[in-house]
Amino acid sequence: MSRVLRHAHGSGDPVTLVVPGLGTTPGEARLPASGLSGTRVVLTLPGHGDAPDAPSGYWRYERVADDVDAIAAEVGATAAIGTSLGAAALINLVAREPRRFERLALLIPAALDRPRTDPDLPLLRQAAAVARGDRDELRELVLEHLPAGIDLGDYVETRIDALLRLGDALVALPGQAPLTDPAQVADVTADVLVIAATGDGQHPQEVGAAVAAAFPRGRLEVLPTPAPLITHRPRVRALLGEWLRGV
Repeated sequence: MSRVLRHAHGSGDPVTLVVPGLGTTPGEARLPASGLSGTRVVLTLPGHGDAPDAPSGYWRYERVADDVDAIAAEVGATAAIGTSLGAAALINLVAREPRRFERLALLIPAALDRPRTDPDLPLLRQAAAVARGDRDELRELVLEHLPAGIDLGDYVETRIDALLRLGDALVALPGQAPLTDPAQVADVTADVLVIAATGDGQHPQEVGAAVAAAFPRGRLEVLPTPAPLITHRPRVRALLGEWLRGV
């Protein structure tokens, strides 16, 4: 059984790979692909959904990027969308293969060339709660980054279930960055859309700006919300549709 699963939606060209963030629920993983033309291939990373747990030492950006690259080659993807961890994996991949995609969309990137060292970082607080098996604390940590007054259904509990499988990733990833130098993506030929958020301590707006600036054909869109895929879903969908059409 492959450690990374994939589910295809739609048909025809272009073929767009969708790489989700850490702890993403199956429904959440599909959101960036919704409404796009062509074939959308949504990945399920190890430790998520029906995918097997990650092998020991798996959670390094380059290892995730290698798996993404292999599937992109198999399905003939010419475009890719990555959210948070998925964005970091794609950044790492195109730094090594600058002509890999024609179009690249990076949603709420969390890091570029500097590891995250803040001891109050949400990922590290989640890691501590996972180590204790404390669902109540995890619930508080998930809710504090979500907008109030929105019906979330079973999203919070499903996300907690996902995080409880990902303790190793929660510990390993904050100490890494996808690049050592922004100049590593100076030769990337893709049109790159970066969607950043305001008020999200885990995905700072300034990181999104730095990511967009690092790419020769980078474009930054900042949405006034800490959770754009929840509160600004139609706008995200419109931006991705324009990006895929080359508008």
